[in-house]
Amino acid sequence: MKAHDGMYIDGAWRDADGRDTIDVVNPADEQVIGRVPAGTALDVDTAVRAARAALPAWAATPPAERAARLAALRDVLVARKDEIAETVTAELGSPLKFSQAVHAGAPIAVAGSYAELAATYGFEEKVGNSVVHHEPIGVVGAITPWNYPLHQIVAKVAPALAAGCTVVLKPAEDTPLTAQLFAEVVHEAGVPAGVFNLVTGLGPVAGQALAEHPGVDLVSFTGSTAVGRRIGAAAGAAVKRVALELGGKSANVILPSADLAKAVNVGVANVMSNSGQTCSAWTRMLVHRDQYDEAVELAAEAAAKYGDRIGPLVNAKQQERVRGYIVKGVAEGARLVAGGPEAPREQGYYVSPTVFADVTEGMTIAQEEIFGPVLSILRYDDEDDAVRIANGTVYGLAGAVWAGDEAEAVAFARRMDTGQVDINGGRFNPLAPFGGYKQSGVGRELGLHGLTEYLQTKSLQF
Repeated sequence: MKAHDGMYIDGAWRDADGRDTIDVVNPADEQVIGRVPAGTALDVDTAVRAARAALPAWAATPPAERAARLAALRDVLVARKDEIAETVTAELGSPLKFSQAVHAGAPIAVAGSYAELAATYGFEEKVGNSVVHHEPIGVVGAITPWNYPLHQIVAKVAPALAAGCTVVLKPAEDTPLTAQLFAEVVHEAGVPAGVFNLVTGLGPVAGQALAEHPGVDLVSFTGSTAVGRRIGAAAGAAVKRVALELGGKSANVILPSADLAKAVNVGVANVMSNSGQTCSAWTRMLVHRDQYDEAVELAAEAAAKYGDRIGPLVNAKQQERVRGYIVKGVAEGARLVAGGPEAPREQGYYVSPTVFADVTEGMTIAQEEIFGPVLSILRYDDEDDAVRIANGTVYGLAGAVWAGDEAEAVAFARRMDTGQVDINGGRFNPLAPFGGYKQSGVGRELGLHGLTEYLQTKSLQF
């Protein structure tokens, strides 16, 4: 896990424009484990020019050959999966088993899915007296977050390459070593020079320069709704395409007919996974008032079992932010039944797995994305009340419904204003479209819908 002291641009590691660097800190022990260059607008410009120059040849590459490059990329990810997991654990703090299963495992599945899609997708279709061509949109500026550092990169880069686009990636400054490792993987997989480029740097400098660059045709951003708004505004002013995967405050609705113990235990596990640093986490648990006290007891027990099994938050700022929300929850009258704001360890950016009962829908902790291991449990009176509460935030990214009868759960899910709903604990599907309603974003990632984000259509009439 050696940090490169340059940028990966046009198929090679080259010196950054400036001398500034970013420290990479292990959040479990607060030690500096590496330094990467803090890219400037000039670095971004160099990378965009390389991507622009590589575009015609890559766009003209037969889809079968692009598919072969993606298959090679997947194979290198498989070969280096242990190194990937160790790197994510070092810079994100995720427990090693979770890093192996999810942080290394999910990108392998996604890369493989796009190798297949690139080979099978119909890039042209006949419609009446027209032939419609699906062509690459051009140069993609990808700006990714730290919470799933490799998955978020692959979920943008793989479909972009499958579509015939070229890419400039600006990864999160907290987890740049994983991004550098990905650049090595791309190189090893034989992706042509300039097709993928990496610029490490700070969001307000390198990220902003990439989002506003006139040579970028589409900006794909995953992160906070606040930053997403700014990127959307800049893209709108330049009339360029934008894909935004933003925040969430997803509801986990437990209907009275459900297996309550299972629904509560899986619900708590969902929120504590990745230390709560998941945009689609089910951070609001909705329980019928007749089952409420039992659910609260089950959730408190489940959270207490986590103890030391969850990793730290990514940095000191996130730790302070999450602890601030816990203090606010108490101040607004919610009842702590597990965890609390006190740091569970002297070293590292840890937060105790926390569960709040007696949460009402107007409370801050029921409306705002906390991005930590904090669960709010709300009461509802009947199904209509549950729908109203579930839909009563500005977000609409994910959710869950539990019921004794699958059809009952599906009927409820159809009433939820959200992009993904898991029915009775349905598994994550890397081929299903992922993305939000309302302020959770614009566009979709993963699977066929994720591929079409990077394509534009041209119709020829005969």
